Amino acid sequence: MPPSKLDSIYRRMLITRFFEKGWGTPENLQRLFEFRKIISRRETCYKLVPQDYPVEITKNEKYAECSILEGKFMSPFELHMPGVVPKAAKEAHFQVILPKKWRDERFKPMCIHLAGTGDHFYWRRRNFIAKPLLKEANIGAIILENPFYGLRKPDQQVRSNLHNVSDIFVMGGCLILECLVLLHWCERNGLGPLGITGLSMGGHMASLAATNWPKPLVLVPCLSWSTAAPVFTTGVMSQSINWDMLETQYHSDGKYSERLSKMVTVVDDAFAAGQKFIKNFNQSLQALKNDINDTRHVQREHVDETCNKNIEVDSLRQNQLEEKNNNSIFLKENLAKNIISNKSVELVKSESSEKSLQTEIKNSKEQSALTKLMRFILPMAAQSDNKKIDITKTNWWEREALQFMRGMMDECTHLKNFSVPFDTSLIIAVCAKDDAYVPREGCASLEEIWPGVEVRYLDAGHVSAYVLHQKLFRSCIVEAFERSKQAYNMDKENIGENIKPTLTYEELVNKYTNSI
Repeated sequence: MPPSKLDSIYRRMLITRFFEKGWGTPENLQRLFEFRKIISRRETCYKLVPQDYPVEITKNEKYAECSILEGKFMSPFELHMPGVVPKAAKEAHFQVILPKKWRDERFKPMCIHLAGTGDHFYWRRRNFIAKPLLKEANIGAIILENPFYGLRKPDQQVRSNLHNVSDIFVMGGCLILECLVLLHWCERNGLGPLGITGLSMGGHMASLAATNWPKPLVLVPCLSWSTAAPVFTTGVMSQSINWDMLETQYHSDGKYSERLSKMVTVVDDAFAAGQKFIKNFNQSLQALKNDINDTRHVQREHVDETCNKNIEVDSLRQNQLEEKNNNSIFLKENLAKNIISNKSVELVKSESSEKSLQTEIKNSKEQSALTKLMRFILPMAAQSDNKKIDITKTNWWEREALQFMRGMMDECTHLKNFSVPFDTSLIIAVCAKDDAYVPREGCASLEEIWPGVEVRYLDAGHVSAYVLHQKLFRSCIVEAFERSKQAYNMDKENIGENIKPTLTYEELVNKYTNSI
């Protein structure tokens, strides 16, 4: 189905501009790419956050329908990657919403809610999802503030305008480790089963965070997909990026093009091309044969028509000469010549017009054959007409900066590069069929990457789904927690992989202090 026009119009109405300062420093990007290999594997990532990681509760307010706590802690990402996280974002802030009384003391579900693009502070997630879930299904909530948003927004940043491409990866790394801290905190306080959800960017961040928990975990990513690459390269968000500046910076500093570009890989290029070629090989071959036969048929018709016209011209000239000889009394010789000349000119013009028309048909057939074949071999080329990044630019394969962006995003956000969640049957993903923010074409599906996952599709675009289908998102969360209750409620203590953190919090802090 075509991308939602509402998504495109809504995007044009916003004045948000992303990555105005460029890619980020080459040194930070290199460190992030190397650290990605650690946090993308559950066996290594889980060990980065001690089970006794301290969390400070700063506020506890009681209301008629619920209790609301607020807390904070140092982001583990800063301890492992000193100097990469901005000062304002180093401390994680969160809000907890708990029911006045649990309906079942053995079943205390808690869900972490991650923010979508532009979702600053707590109020939107608290009022639209967390409180209704508490009222409808007695599910508690932890609302985590995104790095670079709300209380964690750097002073120089305007609204949600991230300065550097690397900020996206810092945000993701922080959220992955911070979710581990909050999940440990829930376990220490006897809460569970546990889950993570989010909408749009929050949905993808939730997917990344869920891969590193070695126990059953409910996951409901909404309006996201398997990678963030198409969001910034072919989706409507790409229109908010200064590609000229990124391309200039990419070519002006050899560290990007010569060193960093070799550290990233576009995951879905060969996969999509090969999959589509195999799927449509017979069809494309038959289409090519048909086009070639059509072209030959047109050529034969053209030759036959030319021969017939030549015969008609000769016959006409002969008849006109005989007519001139037989009727010389009534017609003057020069008048007969003029008639013959005019007839010939008309025939020559007609023949020339026919030749031009047949040439156009022939060229059209040949171009059609080549175009069809190339569209099967290069599936992205077929999309270039309706997925333009910038009207002043050429095709995607001619733009190294765009390819570098795809490689970076796939390297750090593609779910194929991360562990498969412990139990994929507890995952319900909700996607919009006409999503222009998160294109799915050419990307590996969630079902292929995570066997056992359930994906539900809405007949809507990104914006309309966000506005109109909040109730559906909540019902999916409730259903996923019910699945967890049925599967693990009787033996939840002994379920999970035997992975233990290697450092205590004190040892981690000492290591951090020595490194700076």
